[in-house]
Amino acid sequence: MNHSGQQSSDVRHDDEAGLTEFLSSLMDYTPTIPDELVEHYVAKSGFQCPDVRLIRLVAVATQKFISEIATDALQHCTARRSSIVKDKRDRQQKEKDKRLVLTMEDLSRALREYGVNLKHQEYFADFPSAGMDPVSRDEES
Repeated sequence: MNHSGQQSSDVRHDDEAGLTEFLSSLMDYTPTIPDELVEHYVAKSGFQCPDVRLIRLVAVATQKFISEIATDALQHCTARRSSIVKDKRDRQQKEKDKRLVLTMEDLSRALREYGVNLKHQEYFADFPSAGMDPVSRDEES
């Protein structure tokens, strides 16, 4: 009759064992974001943590967040690019040039989906030839 209580205790023990194993695996993992950088921003926010595993957990979570934003921004970029190509001549030229240019608008839209509102100054370039002299701009086309 107390079988369900024992079952929930076993599940909790399995969760704790899995968490312990995951945290231990972080000791062998070198995240893309350096520990020192994470420690700096964690300390700047007022949190002191001597445990390297927790610092690496924050680094992994941050890396995942940035990766998701970059993927979403890429989707916005490809959608914008495909909507621009309407004329057959433009389509042929665009198919030759496979480069994608991430704009602030693409990044802003991706960040907005995560609740981050990005406002950029008017002087930022939102197209690849911005700021180039006319001669260089013509050579690139």
